[in-house]
Amino acid sequence: MTPCPVTGTGPDSGAGRAAATDPVIVLDPLVRDLAGEGARLRAAGPLAPVELPGGVRVWAVTRHAAARKLLTDSRLVKNIEHWAAYRRGEIPPTWPLIGLADPGPSMLTFDGPEHRRLRALTAQALTPRRVAALRPRIEEITHTLLDGLEAAADAEGRVDLKSAFAYPLPMAVIGDLLGIDTTRIPRLRTLFDGFFSSVTPAEEVPAIIAELGSIFGAEVARKRESPGDDLTSALLAAAEDGDSLSDEEVVATVQVLITAGHETTISLLVSAVRALLTRPEQLALLRSGEVGWEAAVEETLRWDAPTTHVLIRFATEDLEVGGTVVARGDAVIISYGAIGRDEEQHGPDAERFDLTRTPTRHLSFGHGPHVCPGAPLSRLEALVALPALFDRFPGLRPAVDPAELRNKPAITQNELHELPVRLR
Repeated sequence: MTPCPVTGTGPDSGAGRAAATDPVIVLDPLVRDLAGEGARLRAAGPLAPVELPGGVRVWAVTRHAAARKLLTDSRLVKNIEHWAAYRRGEIPPTWPLIGLADPGPSMLTFDGPEHRRLRALTAQALTPRRVAALRPRIEEITHTLLDGLEAAADAEGRVDLKSAFAYPLPMAVIGDLLGIDTTRIPRLRTLFDGFFSSVTPAEEVPAIIAELGSIFGAEVARKRESPGDDLTSALLAAAEDGDSLSDEEVVATVQVLITAGHETTISLLVSAVRALLTRPEQLALLRSGEVGWEAAVEETLRWDAPTTHVLIRFATEDLEVGGTVVARGDAVIISYGAIGRDEEQHGPDAERFDLTRTPTRHLSFGHGPHVCPGAPLSRLEALVALPALFDRFPGLRPAVDPAELRNKPAITQNELHELPVRLR
Protein backbone atom coordinates (compact mmCIF):
# COMPACT_ATOMS: atom_id res chain seq x y z
CA MET A 1 0.00 0.00 0.00
CA THR A 2 1.12 3.56 -0.71
CA PRO A 3 1.28 5.88 2.31
CA CYS A 4 -1.08 8.84 2.43
CA PRO A 5 0.90 12.07 2.10
CA VAL A 6 1.14 14.42 5.04
CA THR A 7 -1.12 17.42 4.71
CA GLY A 8 0.29 20.89 4.40
CA THR A 9 -0.81 23.42 6.98
CA GLY A 10 -2.10 26.11 4.65
CA PRO A 11 -5.53 26.36 3.01
CA ASP A 12 -6.38 24.28 -0.03
CA SER A 13 -3.68 21.74 0.76
CA GLY A 14 -5.54 19.21 -1.37
CA ALA A 15 -4.82 16.23 0.89
CA GLY A 16 -6.55 14.89 3.99
CA ARG A 17 -4.94 15.40 7.36
CA ALA A 18 -3.95 11.79 7.81
CA ALA A 19 -0.74 10.48 9.29
CA ALA A 20 2.02 9.61 6.84
CA THR A 21 1.67 5.95 7.76
CA ASP A 22 -2.07 5.74 7.09
CA PRO A 23 -2.57 3.24 4.24
CA VAL A 24 -4.21 4.36 1.05
CA ILE A 25 -6.66 1.86 -0.45
CA VAL A 26 -6.04 1.71 -4.17
CA LEU A 27 -9.37 1.10 -5.91
CA ASP A 28 -8.96 -1.65 -8.49
CA PRO A 29 -9.73 -0.21 -11.96
CA LEU A 30 -10.52 -3.76 -13.17
CA VAL A 31 -13.10 -4.26 -10.37
CA ARG A 32 -12.13 -7.84 -9.58
CA ASP A 33 -13.33 -8.10 -5.95
CA LEU A 34 -16.05 -5.63 -5.01
CA ALA A 35 -17.07 -7.40 -1.81
CA GLY A 36 -13.49 -7.62 -0.58
CA GLU A 37 -12.80 -4.01 -1.49
CA GLY A 38 -15.95 -2.89 0.34
CA ALA A 39 -14.89 -4.79 3.45
CA ARG A 40 -11.44 -3.16 3.36
CA LEU A 41 -13.01 0.28 3.01
CA ARG A 42 -15.32 -0.24 5.99
CA ALA A 43 -12.45 -1.58 8.08
CA ALA A 44 -10.50 1.62 7.40
CA GLY A 45 -13.16 3.67 9.20
CA PRO A 46 -16.03 5.94 8.16
CA LEU A 47 -13.63 7.98 6.03
CA ALA A 48 -10.90 6.14 4.13
CA PRO A 49 -8.05 7.57 2.04
CA VAL A 50 -8.25 6.02 -1.42
CA GLU A 51 -6.56 6.28 -4.78
CA LEU A 52 -8.62 6.44 -7.96
CA PRO A 53 -7.31 5.41 -11.39
CA GLY A 54 -4.65 7.81 -12.59
CA GLY A 55 -3.17 8.16 -9.10
CA VAL A 56 -5.83 10.66 -7.95
CA ARG A 57 -6.14 10.75 -4.13
CA VAL A 58 -9.56 11.33 -2.53
CA TRP A 59 -11.49 10.42 0.60
CA ALA A 60 -14.12 7.66 0.50
CA VAL A 61 -17.13 7.68 2.83
CA THR A 62 -17.66 4.04 3.83
CA ARG A 63 -20.32 4.00 6.57
CA HIS A 64 -24.06 4.64 6.45
CA ALA A 65 -24.25 7.17 9.31
CA ALA A 66 -21.33 9.22 7.99
CA ALA A 67 -22.80 9.23 4.49
CA ARG A 68 -26.22 10.43 5.69
CA LYS A 69 -24.52 13.26 7.54
CA LEU A 70 -22.16 14.32 4.78
CA LEU A 71 -24.72 14.08 1.97
CA THR A 72 -26.61 16.95 3.64
CA ASP A 73 -23.53 18.94 4.71
CA SER A 74 -23.48 22.24 2.81
CA ARG A 75 -19.69 22.38 3.17
CA LEU A 76 -19.38 19.56 0.63
CA VAL A 77 -20.30 20.81 -2.83
CA LYS A 78 -20.38 19.45 -6.39
CA ASN A 79 -18.65 22.37 -8.15
CA ILE A 80 -15.28 21.08 -9.36
CA GLU A 81 -13.75 24.55 -9.05
CA HIS A 82 -13.53 23.91 -5.30
CA TRP A 83 -11.14 20.96 -5.85
CA ALA A 84 -7.65 22.15 -4.99
CA ALA A 85 -5.95 19.51 -7.13
CA TYR A 86 -8.09 20.52 -10.13
CA ARG A 87 -7.28 24.20 -9.68
CA ARG A 88 -3.59 23.35 -9.53
CA GLY A 89 -3.87 21.62 -12.89
CA GLU A 90 -3.25 18.13 -11.48
CA ILE A 91 -6.49 16.69 -12.96
CA PRO A 92 -6.10 16.70 -16.76
CA PRO A 93 -9.01 16.73 -19.24
CA THR A 94 -7.82 13.27 -20.32
CA TRP A 95 -8.39 11.73 -16.86
CA PRO A 96 -10.70 8.72 -17.47
CA LEU A 97 -13.19 9.88 -14.83
CA ILE A 98 -13.30 13.59 -15.69
CA GLY A 99 -16.73 13.28 -17.33
CA LEU A 100 -18.16 11.95 -14.06
CA ALA A 101 -16.41 14.55 -11.92
CA ASP A 102 -17.42 17.45 -14.16
CA PRO A 103 -20.50 16.46 -16.22
CA GLY A 104 -21.69 19.93 -17.18
CA PRO A 105 -24.14 22.52 -15.80
CA SER A 106 -26.97 20.36 -14.47
CA MET A 107 -28.62 19.79 -11.12
CA LEU A 108 -25.90 17.17 -10.56
CA THR A 109 -23.15 19.79 -10.41
CA PHE A 110 -24.81 22.76 -8.69
CA ASP A 111 -25.63 23.32 -5.03
CA GLY A 112 -27.76 25.70 -3.02
CA PRO A 113 -30.19 28.03 -4.83
CA GLU A 114 -28.96 27.10 -8.31
CA HIS A 115 -29.42 23.39 -7.58
CA ARG A 116 -32.90 24.00 -6.18
CA ARG A 117 -33.77 26.00 -9.30
CA LEU A 118 -32.67 23.25 -11.69
CA ARG A 119 -34.23 20.53 -9.54
CA ALA A 120 -37.57 22.35 -9.39
CA LEU A 121 -37.65 22.92 -13.13
CA THR A 122 -36.72 19.30 -13.80
CA ALA A 123 -39.35 18.10 -11.31
CA GLN A 124 -42.00 19.89 -13.37
CA ALA A 125 -41.14 17.55 -16.23
CA LEU A 126 -40.26 14.34 -14.35
CA THR A 127 -43.45 14.11 -12.32
CA PRO A 128 -44.66 11.02 -10.38
CA ARG A 129 -47.64 10.97 -12.73
CA ARG A 130 -45.38 10.82 -15.79
CA VAL A 131 -43.37 7.96 -14.24
CA ALA A 132 -46.50 6.02 -13.22
CA ALA A 133 -47.94 6.45 -16.70
CA LEU A 134 -44.94 4.56 -18.09
CA ARG A 135 -46.03 1.24 -16.54
CA PRO A 136 -48.02 -0.02 -19.56
CA ARG A 137 -45.12 0.81 -21.87
CA ILE A 138 -42.63 -0.89 -19.51
CA GLU A 139 -44.85 -3.98 -19.46
CA GLU A 140 -45.08 -3.95 -23.26
CA ILE A 141 -41.29 -3.68 -23.72
CA THR A 142 -40.72 -6.35 -21.07
CA HIS A 143 -42.99 -8.90 -22.73
CA THR A 144 -41.56 -8.16 -26.18
CA LEU A 145 -38.05 -8.78 -24.87
CA LEU A 146 -39.13 -11.95 -23.08
CA ASP A 147 -40.60 -13.22 -26.35
CA GLY A 148 -37.28 -12.49 -27.99
CA LEU A 149 -35.23 -14.41 -25.42
CA GLU A 150 -36.29 -17.74 -26.87
CA ALA A 151 -35.17 -16.66 -30.33
CA ALA A 152 -31.89 -15.28 -28.99
CA ALA A 153 -31.02 -18.50 -27.11
CA ASP A 154 -28.80 -21.18 -28.62
CA ALA A 155 -29.80 -24.82 -29.09
CA GLU A 156 -29.18 -25.51 -25.39
CA GLY A 157 -31.30 -22.59 -24.26
CA ARG A 158 -28.30 -20.41 -23.34
CA VAL A 159 -28.55 -16.63 -23.68
CA ASP A 160 -26.81 -13.58 -22.23
CA LEU A 161 -29.58 -12.09 -20.12
CA LYS A 162 -27.80 -8.77 -19.81
CA SER A 163 -27.49 -7.99 -23.52
CA ALA A 164 -30.85 -9.53 -24.48
CA PHE A 165 -32.99 -8.24 -21.61
CA ALA A 166 -31.40 -6.17 -18.83
CA TYR A 167 -29.76 -3.66 -21.19
CA PRO A 168 -32.44 -3.06 -23.84
CA LEU A 169 -35.30 -2.67 -21.35
CA PRO A 170 -34.12 0.45 -19.48
CA MET A 171 -32.52 1.89 -22.61
CA ALA A 172 -35.84 1.62 -24.47
CA VAL A 173 -37.75 3.08 -21.53
CA ILE A 174 -35.45 6.05 -21.00
CA GLY A 175 -35.31 6.58 -24.76
CA ASP A 176 -39.10 6.72 -24.90
CA LEU A 177 -39.25 9.00 -21.87
CA LEU A 178 -36.77 11.48 -23.29
CA GLY A 179 -37.82 11.13 -26.92
CA ILE A 180 -34.34 10.06 -28.04
CA ASP A 181 -33.91 8.86 -31.63
CA THR A 182 -33.67 5.07 -31.22
CA THR A 183 -31.18 4.77 -34.07
CA ARG A 184 -28.64 6.42 -31.77
CA ILE A 185 -28.86 3.73 -29.08
CA PRO A 186 -26.13 1.36 -30.42
CA ARG A 187 -23.65 4.24 -30.65
CA LEU A 188 -24.64 5.52 -27.22
CA ARG A 189 -23.96 2.08 -25.76
CA THR A 190 -20.41 2.14 -27.15
CA LEU A 191 -19.81 5.68 -25.94
CA PHE A 192 -21.16 4.99 -22.46
CA ASP A 193 -18.89 1.95 -22.16
CA GLY A 194 -15.92 4.24 -22.74
CA PHE A 195 -17.35 7.04 -20.60
CA PHE A 196 -17.70 4.86 -17.50
CA SER A 197 -14.60 2.73 -18.01
CA SER A 198 -11.72 3.25 -15.59
CA VAL A 199 -9.25 2.09 -18.25
CA THR A 200 -10.28 4.16 -21.26
CA PRO A 201 -7.09 5.37 -22.98
CA ALA A 202 -6.41 8.99 -22.06
CA GLU A 203 -6.32 10.12 -25.68
CA GLU A 204 -9.89 8.84 -26.21
CA VAL A 205 -11.53 10.58 -23.23
CA PRO A 206 -12.06 14.10 -24.70
CA ALA A 207 -13.48 12.69 -27.94
CA ILE A 208 -15.99 10.47 -26.09
CA ILE A 209 -17.20 13.38 -23.97
CA ALA A 210 -17.41 15.65 -27.01
CA GLU A 211 -19.40 13.12 -29.05
CA LEU A 212 -21.87 12.51 -26.22
CA GLY A 213 -22.36 16.25 -25.90
CA SER A 214 -22.85 16.53 -29.65
CA ILE A 215 -25.46 13.76 -29.73
CA PHE A 216 -27.48 15.17 -26.87
CA GLY A 217 -27.10 18.69 -28.20
CA ALA A 218 -28.55 17.56 -31.53
CA GLU A 219 -31.43 15.79 -29.78
CA VAL A 220 -32.29 18.89 -27.76
CA ALA A 221 -32.13 21.05 -30.89
CA ARG A 222 -34.45 18.60 -32.64
CA LYS A 223 -36.95 18.84 -29.79
CA ARG A 224 -36.68 22.62 -29.70
CA GLU A 225 -37.60 22.65 -33.39
CA SER A 226 -40.31 19.98 -33.13
CA PRO A 227 -41.54 19.38 -29.54
CA GLY A 228 -43.29 16.16 -28.62
CA ASP A 229 -44.88 14.42 -25.64
CA ASP A 230 -41.56 13.55 -24.03
CA LEU A 231 -39.38 14.66 -21.14
CA THR A 232 -36.87 16.58 -23.27
CA SER A 233 -39.65 18.73 -24.70
CA ALA A 234 -41.09 19.17 -21.20
CA LEU A 235 -37.68 20.30 -19.91
CA LEU A 236 -37.47 22.86 -22.68
CA ALA A 237 -40.94 24.11 -21.78
CA ALA A 238 -40.50 24.04 -18.00
CA ALA A 239 -40.68 27.44 -16.37
CA GLU A 240 -41.05 28.83 -12.88
CA ASP A 241 -41.57 32.50 -12.05
CA GLY A 242 -40.50 33.43 -15.55
CA ASP A 243 -37.35 31.27 -15.34
CA SER A 244 -36.48 28.43 -17.68
CA LEU A 245 -33.66 26.06 -18.49
CA SER A 246 -31.10 27.13 -21.06
CA ASP A 247 -30.41 24.76 -23.92
CA GLU A 248 -27.01 24.01 -22.35
CA GLU A 249 -28.71 23.12 -19.07
CA VAL A 250 -31.25 20.92 -20.86
CA VAL A 251 -28.46 19.12 -22.74
CA ALA A 252 -26.57 18.43 -19.48
CA THR A 253 -29.77 17.37 -17.69
CA VAL A 254 -30.80 15.01 -20.50
CA GLN A 255 -27.33 13.45 -20.47
CA VAL A 256 -27.46 13.00 -16.69
CA LEU A 257 -30.95 11.47 -16.85
CA ILE A 258 -30.21 9.03 -19.66
CA THR A 259 -26.85 8.06 -18.14
CA ALA A 260 -28.26 7.40 -14.68
CA GLY A 261 -31.61 6.22 -16.00
CA HIS A 262 -30.29 3.18 -17.81
CA GLU A 263 -27.03 2.22 -16.07
CA THR A 264 -28.59 1.93 -12.62
CA THR A 265 -31.45 -0.24 -13.83
CA ILE A 266 -29.19 -2.57 -15.85
CA SER A 267 -27.14 -3.25 -12.73
CA LEU A 268 -30.23 -3.64 -10.53
CA LEU A 269 -31.79 -6.23 -12.85
CA VAL A 270 -28.59 -8.21 -13.38
CA SER A 271 -27.67 -8.20 -9.68
CA ALA A 272 -31.16 -9.29 -8.61
CA VAL A 273 -31.25 -12.18 -11.08
CA ARG A 274 -27.76 -13.33 -10.13
CA ALA A 275 -28.57 -13.19 -6.40
CA LEU A 276 -31.80 -15.14 -6.79
CA LEU A 277 -30.44 -17.80 -9.14
CA THR A 278 -27.59 -18.54 -6.75
CA ARG A 279 -29.91 -18.60 -3.71
CA PRO A 280 -32.85 -20.85 -4.60
CA GLU A 281 -34.21 -20.68 -1.07
CA GLN A 282 -34.64 -16.91 -1.46
CA LEU A 283 -36.28 -17.31 -4.87
CA ALA A 284 -38.66 -19.87 -3.34
CA LEU A 285 -39.86 -17.20 -0.88
CA LEU A 286 -40.87 -15.03 -3.82
CA ARG A 287 -42.54 -17.86 -5.72
CA SER A 288 -44.58 -18.82 -2.67
CA GLY A 289 -45.67 -15.25 -2.03
CA GLU A 290 -44.11 -15.28 1.43
CA VAL A 291 -42.26 -12.10 0.50
CA GLY A 292 -43.03 -9.59 -2.22
CA TRP A 293 -40.92 -8.42 -5.12
CA GLU A 294 -40.47 -5.07 -3.40
CA ALA A 295 -38.30 -6.90 -0.86
CA ALA A 296 -36.20 -8.39 -3.65
CA VAL A 297 -35.65 -4.97 -5.22
CA GLU A 298 -34.74 -3.22 -1.97
CA GLU A 299 -32.48 -6.01 -0.72
CA THR A 300 -30.65 -6.06 -4.04
CA LEU A 301 -30.20 -2.30 -3.90
CA ARG A 302 -28.77 -2.58 -0.40
CA TRP A 303 -26.64 -5.69 -0.79
CA ASP A 304 -25.34 -5.14 -4.32
CA ALA A 305 -25.69 -1.40 -4.94
CA PRO A 306 -25.83 -0.49 -8.65
CA THR A 307 -23.45 2.42 -8.11
CA THR A 308 -20.25 1.46 -6.32
CA HIS A 309 -18.70 4.90 -5.86
CA VAL A 310 -20.24 8.28 -6.67
CA LEU A 311 -17.85 11.00 -7.84
CA ILE A 312 -17.18 13.66 -6.40
CA ARG A 313 -17.87 16.27 -3.72
CA PHE A 314 -15.42 18.96 -2.62
CA ALA A 315 -14.84 20.51 0.78
CA THR A 316 -15.27 24.30 0.91
CA GLU A 317 -13.81 24.36 4.43
CA ASP A 318 -12.22 21.94 6.87
CA LEU A 319 -14.63 19.37 8.29
CA GLU A 320 -14.19 16.45 10.67
CA VAL A 321 -15.56 12.93 10.27
CA GLY A 322 -14.94 10.26 12.90
CA GLY A 323 -11.74 11.92 14.09
CA THR A 324 -10.39 12.53 10.57
CA VAL A 325 -10.20 16.03 9.13
CA VAL A 326 -11.08 16.63 5.49
CA ALA A 327 -9.19 19.76 4.47
CA ARG A 328 -10.64 22.55 2.41
CA GLY A 329 -10.13 21.69 -1.25
CA ASP A 330 -10.16 17.92 -0.69
CA ALA A 331 -12.32 15.60 -2.81
CA VAL A 332 -14.76 13.10 -1.29
CA ILE A 333 -16.51 10.14 -2.93
CA ILE A 334 -19.45 8.19 -1.52
CA SER A 335 -18.79 4.43 -1.57
CA TYR A 336 -22.32 3.02 -1.78
CA GLY A 337 -21.02 -0.49 -2.41
CA ALA A 338 -19.32 -0.52 0.99
CA ILE A 339 -22.10 1.40 2.75
CA GLY A 340 -24.79 -1.11 1.76
CA ARG A 341 -23.15 -3.82 3.85
CA ASP A 342 -22.42 -1.67 6.88
CA GLU A 343 -22.95 -3.88 9.95
CA GLU A 344 -23.62 -0.84 12.11
CA GLN A 345 -26.69 -0.05 10.01
CA HIS A 346 -27.84 -3.46 8.78
CA GLY A 347 -26.76 -5.78 11.58
CA PRO A 348 -24.02 -8.42 11.97
CA ASP A 349 -25.36 -10.39 8.98
CA ALA A 350 -25.16 -7.43 6.59
CA GLU A 351 -23.03 -9.50 4.20
CA ARG A 352 -25.94 -11.93 3.72
CA PHE A 353 -28.61 -11.49 1.02
CA ASP A 354 -31.86 -12.03 2.93
CA LEU A 355 -35.32 -11.16 1.64
CA THR A 356 -36.84 -11.60 5.09
CA ARG A 357 -34.57 -8.99 6.61
CA THR A 358 -36.37 -6.38 8.69
CA PRO A 359 -36.44 -3.43 6.32
CA THR A 360 -33.72 -0.90 7.06
CA ARG A 361 -33.11 2.27 5.16
CA HIS A 362 -30.38 2.04 2.54
CA LEU A 363 -28.72 4.87 0.63
CA SER A 364 -28.16 3.25 -2.74
CA PHE A 365 -30.06 5.99 -4.59
CA GLY A 366 -28.39 8.70 -2.52
CA HIS A 367 -29.68 11.01 0.18
CA GLY A 368 -30.28 14.70 0.61
CA PRO A 369 -30.52 17.35 -2.12
CA HIS A 370 -28.80 15.19 -4.75
CA VAL A 371 -30.87 12.03 -4.26
CA CYS A 372 -31.33 10.29 -7.61
CA PRO A 373 -34.38 11.74 -9.42
CA GLY A 374 -34.73 8.55 -11.47
CA ALA A 375 -35.09 6.22 -8.47
CA PRO A 376 -38.89 5.77 -8.83
CA LEU A 377 -38.50 4.83 -12.50
CA SER A 378 -35.72 2.31 -11.80
CA ARG A 379 -37.79 0.68 -9.06
CA LEU A 380 -40.84 0.53 -11.31
CA GLU A 381 -38.89 -1.13 -14.13
CA ALA A 382 -37.48 -3.76 -11.76
CA LEU A 383 -40.89 -4.44 -10.20
CA VAL A 384 -42.33 -5.08 -13.66
CA ALA A 385 -39.40 -6.94 -15.22
CA LEU A 386 -38.27 -9.33 -12.49
CA PRO A 387 -41.55 -11.16 -11.74
CA ALA A 388 -42.34 -11.28 -15.47
CA LEU A 389 -38.97 -12.89 -16.20
CA PHE A 390 -39.29 -15.58 -13.54
CA ASP A 391 -42.94 -16.26 -14.41
CA ARG A 392 -42.08 -16.74 -18.08
CA PHE A 393 -39.05 -18.92 -17.40
CA PRO A 394 -39.60 -20.82 -14.13
CA GLY A 395 -36.64 -23.08 -14.97
CA LEU A 396 -34.21 -20.18 -15.38
CA ARG A 397 -30.76 -21.09 -14.06
CA PRO A 398 -27.12 -20.00 -14.39
CA ALA A 399 -25.32 -21.16 -17.53
CA VAL A 400 -21.83 -20.76 -16.01
CA ASP A 401 -20.29 -21.11 -12.60
CA PRO A 402 -21.10 -17.79 -10.82
CA ALA A 403 -17.42 -17.58 -9.85
CA GLU A 404 -16.64 -17.04 -13.53
CA LEU A 405 -18.69 -13.84 -13.78
CA ARG A 406 -16.62 -10.68 -14.09
CA ASN A 407 -17.39 -7.02 -13.60
CA LYS A 408 -16.73 -4.40 -16.23
CA PRO A 409 -13.71 -2.16 -15.50
CA ALA A 410 -15.70 0.78 -14.13
CA ILE A 411 -15.04 1.70 -10.52
CA THR A 412 -18.22 3.77 -10.32
CA GLN A 413 -20.54 1.06 -11.66
CA ASN A 414 -21.42 -2.41 -10.38
CA GLU A 415 -21.99 -4.02 -13.76
CA LEU A 416 -21.16 -7.48 -15.12
CA HIS A 417 -19.79 -7.98 -18.60
CA GLU A 418 -22.56 -10.54 -19.17
CA LEU A 419 -24.96 -12.86 -17.36
CA PRO A 420 -25.24 -16.18 -19.24
CA VAL A 421 -28.34 -18.15 -18.24
CA ARG A 422 -30.26 -21.22 -19.38
CA LEU A 423 -33.93 -20.52 -19.99
CA ARG A 424 -34.99 -24.09 -19.23
